[in-house]
Amino acid sequence: MAQQPEPASGRAGSTAGEQPYTPDPRRWKALSVCLLVGFMSLLDVSIVNVALPAIEKGLAASQSALSWVVSGYALTFGLVLVPSGRVGDALGRRTAFLGGLVLFTAASMACGFAQGAGWLVGSRAVQGVGGGLVMPQISGMIQQLFRGAERGKAFGLLGSTIGLSTAVGPLLGGLLIQIFGAAEGWRWVFFVNLPIGIVAFLLALRLVPHACAERDTGHRHSLDPVGVALLGSGVLALMLPLVEERQWQGQGKWLLVPAGALLICAFVGWERYYQRRGREPLVDLRLFRDRSYSLGALLGLVYFAGFTTIFFIFTLFLQNGMGYTALQAGLTLTPFAIGSAISSAVGGRFITRVGRPLIAVGLGLVLTGLAGAALAVHEVQNSGVGWALTGPMLWAGLGSGLVISPNQTLALRSVPVAQGGAAGGVIQTGQRIGSAAGIAAVGAVFFARLAGSRNWATALDYGLLTAECFVAGALAVAVADVLYGRRAARREG
Repeated sequence: MAQQPEPASGRAGSTAGEQPYTPDPRRWKALSVCLLVGFMSLLDVSIVNVALPAIEKGLAASQSALSWVVSGYALTFGLVLVPSGRVGDALGRRTAFLGGLVLFTAASMACGFAQGAGWLVGSRAVQGVGGGLVMPQISGMIQQLFRGAERGKAFGLLGSTIGLSTAVGPLLGGLLIQIFGAAEGWRWVFFVNLPIGIVAFLLALRLVPHACAERDTGHRHSLDPVGVALLGSGVLALMLPLVEERQWQGQGKWLLVPAGALLICAFVGWERYYQRRGREPLVDLRLFRDRSYSLGALLGLVYFAGFTTIFFIFTLFLQNGMGYTALQAGLTLTPFAIGSAISSAVGGRFITRVGRPLIAVGLGLVLTGLAGAALAVHEVQNSGVGWALTGPMLWAGLGSGLVISPNQTLALRSVPVAQGGAAGGVIQTGQRIGSAAGIAAVGAVFFARLAGSRNWATALDYGLLTAECFVAGALAVAVADVLYGRRAARREG
């Protein structure tokens, strides 16, 4: 379907064949609880990075164990997104949301009390399962509780949450370690989730409507275990060599990538067969016939390959190259979070009227912001570089806020409410795969250049250039869609 601006009435949020919509008076309060939990689960993707040196010292952890503290969470988080979305669609989003929240909070407590590296790695893996169980329910509940322009606004707030959690993680982690000390401060990186999780659970019991506990279709009984196994194996095979790119020596790991692709192909074949038999598949592949959904999923995958690497290489550059503390590095990246939070809220209000051109503008802002950041690093090669980065990072953040939530709004605008969780899970899985691929690619370029030149600014320059290539790829997808939509509109006119 062509991407054309929607009328101001907000028809983008309605889908033919859905039940009549009656707004729930508690929907905005329920959304605030969902965003709090989403912030907490996404925060743990980035907050742990600054605590790794303290964890290494406190638990005598090896480099391999430290890698798994980070990648174990990312792997399990990504693995369960689609099945979790399906569980929520089939058995009730409220129930799945509360279960994921309890699991995440309990695993956070286990992480904080860890007495060894193995204990911490295992607890982080369970924590990832909890986070992956929660996130699809949030997008599914937004689909269920909101329509039209309100849905765009709700997704805009979700985008603000994603941007804030990504950038605030290093800042909050550095602050906690500075307050509680290097020896035990890393434990509070996990303990901070306990009061948030408990309060969020109590609020969710009161505010998340019971309508979100009901199944949207009465005939959905099977959770498609074969589809779950095929998709999970495929995603694992694709992500494992990416997240372990530096720790897993040798080239043999890359054999998992074609194996993963074959498993994904087998999954597609199985889903078609399963649906022909009249059963409910894990993912309704007919969703991808909708250009809005398929292009949104592709754009999200490519953009996250560049977006998440920005914080990865800047943290390395500022702390290891410029001697910044974890707190100082986090403060330097905060303007990106501020810009993203502002523009996400604004973008959510206008995306149903403007359409994909708004996303293209956002991607252009990200590209120019990153170019400005590279220029600032070369012009100010001293401790004042943090101040020089303030403007470019704010500019790039403003652009990013016009990409993430508006893209998700457009991608899901025609998805039936009954499939909202699984459809959102597919998009989020693509984002996780994109993040893993981007960090592997940008990290390889960054460290290779650092080894050759011994110059942190030069390594950052090449890393940023690689990240910009991914962002430019996402821009190409957006521009191509805009042009196609205009040609289609002229033909129809």
